Amino acid sequence: MTFWLRPAFALRVYNRFQRLVGFDRSMALASAALTALIPLALLCGGLAARFGGKDIAERIVDRYGLIGEGAEAVRRLLPESSEWTTLGLFGGVFLLISVLSFARAAQRLFEQGWDLPPLSVRNTVNGLRWILLLAVYVVLIGLAHATFSRRPLGLGAALVETPLTFAFLLWGGRLLSAGRIPRRDLMSFAVICALVLSGYSVAMTVYLPRLFDSYANRYGAVGAVFAMLSALFGAMLAVVASAAIGNEVHTEITRIGRGERPPDNEVRDQWAAVLHQARSRWQTTRGKTGFHRRNRKS
Repeated sequence: MTFWLRPAFALRVYNRFQRLVGFDRSMALASAALTALIPLALLCGGLAARFGGKDIAERIVDRYGLIGEGAEAVRRLLPESSEWTTLGLFGGVFLLISVLSFARAAQRLFEQGWDLPPLSVRNTVNGLRWILLLAVYVVLIGLAHATFSRRPLGLGAALVETPLTFAFLLWGGRLLSAGRIPRRDLMSFAVICALVLSGYSVAMTVYLPRLFDSYANRYGAVGAVFAMLSALFGAMLAVVASAAIGNEVHTEITRIGRGERPPDNEVRDQWAAVLHQARSRWQTTRGKTGFHRRNRKS
C-alpha cells in the first residue's frame, strides 16, 4: 500500500485527472447520460409494459424502495410509457442524437485519457455499436437487481454487477477507441472502475431514497431530475477518476515488468519527506495558536 499510495504515484494520478478536467468531464458525461437514458428508458419501459412487465417509473421505485414524495416525483417525471413504443420521426431523431452525444462524450474520455487523436464523427459506427452494448448492459444489470435485490443493501446484485461492468468497460473502451487501445492497457481501468461502481451502487441503495425525498420536497417533480443528475454525476466522477488511476496503475505495472521498480528506500524517503513536512506545519500551527492565545490573555 505504501508503494501504490506513495506521493510520486498519487501526484501522477492527480495530474492525469487534472488533464482530463475531471469534474467538468464528469458533469458533461452525467448531463449527456441523463439526456440519453431517460428517453431510452421510457422506450424500453414501454416495450416491457407491452409484454406484461412493470413501467419504468415503478421499476425505479421498487429498485430504490422509494416512498412518499420521492416515489410520486418519479411517477410524475416518468409517466406511463406504453405509448413510447411508437416513436414519431422527431422522437426517433432526438433519441438517436441524444444517445450518440452520450457515446461521443464517453469517446472523448478514452481519447484524452489514453492520449489518442480524436476521431469525432468518423467513429460513429462504433458509437452505435457501443449504444447497443450499453442497452444490453443496462438490461442485464436490471435483471440482476430484479433477481438479487432481496439481499441486504443489494450486495448480491452488486456481486453479479461487477463482472458485467468489467466486461462492458473493456469491450466499450475498445469500441469507442476504434481498437486503438489494447485490451491489456484497459485492464487496470476496467477492474478498478467495476469495483468502484459496484461499491457506489451499494451506497446509492442507501442514500438515493433520501436524496429523492429531499429534492422532491423542495422542488416537486423537477427534484427527481436533480436527484438523477446528482447520482449520475457521482457515477461519472468514479469512471473518470478510475480512468486516471487505472492508466497510471497500468504504466506502473509495465515499468515493474521491465524491472524499473523504484527501490524501497526511495518509497521510504518520499513518505519520510511528507511526514516531516506535515509535522513542521503542525508545529508551526501550534506555535501560532499559542502565540495568539498568550496575546489575548495579556
